Amino acid sequence: MMNLNNHSIILASGSPRRHQFLKEMGIPFQVKLKPVDEVYPPELKGSEISDYLAKLKADAFEGSLEAGEILITSDTVVWHKGTSLAKAADAKEAFQMLRALSGDWHEVITSVCFSTPTTQKVVNQITQVKFRDLSDEEIQHYINTYKPYDKAGAYGIQEWIGLTGIEEIKGSYPNVVGLPTQLVYKTLIEMVK
Repeated sequence: MMNLNNHSIILASGSPRRHQFLKEMGIPFQVKLKPVDEVYPPELKGSEISDYLAKLKADAFEGSLEAGEILITSDTVVWHKGTSLAKAADAKEAFQMLRALSGDWHEVITSVCFSTPTTQKVVNQITQVKFRDLSDEEIQHYINTYKPYDKAGAYGIQEWIGLTGIEEIKGSYPNVVGLPTQLVYKTLIEMVK
């Protein structure tokens, strides 16, 4: 259990996976959401995108944080062959993304922004993931059954496609699920000292 030393944590995320991680890490938190138009400058690449979007989500709370509050915002990007694969708009787009990832390595990058009324810190973690060759039938089955439209790259590693399709992973598994838990814990410890 983390000693927050009179700090309170605000998680600005609707992701049930991120909520579960913080609960399992023993970090008490409250959820506050503010709508953000997740648009970034087109010249940004890889972790620059997720860093920018994590900060953009924090900017929505500017002026509303009180002393002792730490706001956590985050963003996950799937980066493949110089392209960011965001959330799929529909089944066709999800299919195209998974077909592109099939049989190849990609990077999953999660950036986390920690904000207080006076400071802001952004950290990120990169995990490399390799899918085996996926058949069209497998991709279609996954999309039809799991409807992965809320996930970067149109897949969840903790779901059927991750269990059956991922051959190798280099780096943090929780990072691919949506939060680099060890990095979050370490950063919070440093902030509440």
